[in-house]
Amino acid sequence: MVLLGIVVFIFFRKDGLKASHAVVTMLFGFYLASTAIAPSIKAGGESLASLLGGIKF
Repeated sequence: MVLLGIVVFIFFRKDGLKASHAVVTMLFGFYLASTAIAPSIKAGGESLASLLGGIKF
């Protein structure tokens, strides 16, 4: 999983994210979803969405 994360980061920084790189990114997401850190990531995402949803313009 760490290796895929590094590869995604390199693809994003060096070449932009092309279609073939998107496949690697999807694989990274699927592997990340099956780890123990997934609930923390989900909670962080929900917290960020709540924070952004509460901003009034």
